[in-house]
Amino acid sequence: MHKFLYKIVVRILSFTRFAQNGTVEVSGWVKGLKNVEFEGANAVSNFSNFNGKIKVGYATTFGIHNLIHGEIEIGKYCQFGPYSAINTFNHPFNHMTTYINKRLLKGEMSKYKTCTKTIIGNDVWVGKNAVILGGVTIGDGAIIAAGSIVTKDVAPYSVVGGVPAKELKKRFNENIIRELEELKWWNKSEDEIVKISNLFQKDLSKLNSIYE
Repeated sequence: MHKFLYKIVVRILSFTRFAQNGTVEVSGWVKGLKNVEFEGANAVSNFSNFNGKIKVGYATTFGIHNLIHGEIEIGKYCQFGPYSAINTFNHPFNHMTTYINKRLLKGEMSKYKTCTKTIIGNDVWVGKNAVILGGVTIGDGAIIAAGSIVTKDVAPYSVVGGVPAKELKKRFNENIIRELEELKWWNKSEDEIVKISNLFQKDLSKLNSIYE
């Protein structure tokens, strides 16, 4: 009975809003959408929370319980797994306390909170429970393994994992990575993408060029 009622409530709370180049599909309880500049064709799942100054590229989607806080720019066609987070805010640690809640000095210490911008490239996959911290730049086509904590920049088309996250491997050889960075398929229109759809079907791990 509880599951049935839950599904009804989520359905009631789900809606579609207009964005720059399309729509944003919202499912269930989502907080802070007013803080996000969506490009369009986006999707946001139940219990996600947005706070700060956030830009989200075309067709990027968010899973359940995503926490996106701070000054953040996210590219196109990115996917965030459940419970993954980006947090570019930081508590002060050069003062007597790190406590910035209103319960101390009426929240006066919050003025010492810092925020360092994080940039996520295009076609990035962020795994379940991964955390990305402030001041980080993640390159196009990167994969962030589940449970990772990313504290440093991530190179394009690399796979990182661990705490703190380290590079595990490159997805492709250097020539293919160069070709993909030149192609920038995410900047093409849907009609243009259809024309090169054969490239998406190839197992690039076995090739020396995307055009073979």
